[in-house]
Amino acid sequence: MNRIIGVNSNCYHGYSVEESLEGIAAAGFHYVELTATKGWTEHVFPDQSFEKLCGVKDKLEQLNLIPFSMSGHCNLMDTQRLPDFVMNMRMAHFFGCQYIVSSIGEAHLKDNATASNELLAGNIRSLLPELEKYDLTLVLELHGDHATGTVMKEIVDLVDSPRVKINYDTANCVFYGDVDAADDVDTCMEDIAYLHLKDKAGERQEWNFPALGEGYVDFETIFEKLAKANNNSPFSLEIEFTQAGPRNLEEINEAVRTSAAYLKAHGFTL
Repeated sequence: MNRIIGVNSNCYHGYSVEESLEGIAAAGFHYVELTATKGWTEHVFPDQSFEKLCGVKDKLEQLNLIPFSMSGHCNLMDTQRLPDFVMNMRMAHFFGCQYIVSSIGEAHLKDNATASNELLAGNIRSLLPELEKYDLTLVLELHGDHATGTVMKEIVDLVDSPRVKINYDTANCVFYGDVDAADDVDTCMEDIAYLHLKDKAGERQEWNFPALGEGYVDFETIFEKLAKANNNSPFSLEIEFTQAGPRNLEEINEAVRTSAAYLKAHGFTL
């Protein structure tokens, strides 16, 4: 079975969903993670019109892109946000996604709730019927206070469902967790079901996430460990540049093309 390798449309933060899909397809990718992150990148969102969402679906078909996952971040610690996340799940199902991605807290927004791991696990377990109904796997992204494999594994083990696994972000573990992915993946390998492939440059807590191969994340070791563990989880490329952001659309397209070449050079088929 070939590994799914896609691109997170969040790479095109600040640009339209149509521009993101065109750039991803032009780089040779066939899969996309659609971003529905409140207040940050709302390429698709439940409050958009049915006509708009159908237009995105048509664009995907025209470009032969498969929307295999949706980035639908909500604060899962806040019970008031859970109905919003269910709407994101319904939207993911509309697009035919297999995975829905969320951090524990609200990515890119200030969290307005905190919770113990036990309470958090209970909140997530309450979503299991909807995950079953829409045939989705929730993959929890390393982010914020939950940015190491050890911490995330504790939460996933408490939920104890095949529908809830880890999205290992190879740069967030550095930026937020101060650990290196090549070592940290060992703490949670059996629960990794999805990976955000993201490189890291600059100081450890500097916002600097370039094209693959232009930072210091040890992807070669990560790839070797995944292969040894027979872990064929999907890869979703994510590039977030520096705090200043990309200069223009072409800089994003070039970074996506560079990353595609890096992956092919390491034996992967897009």
